[in-house]
Amino acid sequence: MTSAAHTPLAGRPSALVIDGRVDADRAVLAPRGELVRGCADVLAAKLAGLPTGVRRIELDMSGVEFMDTAGLSFLEHLGDHGVRHGIEVAAANWNGQPRRILELVGLDTTDPLRGPVPEPGPAASSAVALERAEQLRRLQEEVEQLRQAIASRPVIDQARGILMATHACTSDEAWTILREASQLSNTKLRVVAAAVTASTGTDGPPPPQEVRTALRTAIAHREHREG
Repeated sequence: MTSAAHTPLAGRPSALVIDGRVDADRAVLAPRGELVRGCADVLAAKLAGLPTGVRRIELDMSGVEFMDTAGLSFLEHLGDHGVRHGIEVAAANWNGQPRRILELVGLDTTDPLRGPVPEPGPAASSAVALERAEQLRRLQEEVEQLRQAIASRPVIDQARGILMATHACTSDEAWTILREASQLSNTKLRVVAAAVTASTGTDGPPPPQEVRTALRTAIAHREHREG
């Protein structure tokens, strides 16, 4: 039996699914997917459905592929459940990006419910906290860039197809045209791609002047290289 919730991630559906089994007084749960907004609610529903005789809950987190700050609420809810019901809880087998998040916030990657990893000492704690805050900020920027890249992929692929059909170029050449036009016009790549795609529709608006000029230049560069 599974519990699931669907949340938006970078323009596509994302689901957290929690499989599980109960052996005597021990429940073993296996979340799969992403710990994002709504994940604590999925966990709460799963925990509420466990038999009353369960005295230990183990989560195998190896199937979790992505985690943002909502994942910390997920862990908090699991820990609170253990305290309220007087049972042991554990969440182990963290991998990849979720493990990096735990490291940056100072949690034990073996089992974050054990509490924070001890700091090297009072004198170093402030510097360590600042370093972790900066690392977390950079990681959050990486995550946001990844979200935007995933969201932009369909329109970029569509624009490449249009350029390939219109100018008899390869997929790589179409990519180079879009990238160069983006740089020449100081416009984000996904915006250039969206303008190209929109302009081919019925009564579609032409790209902005600066994008049109940049596209013409990039196409001319491609033709010059071919010549």
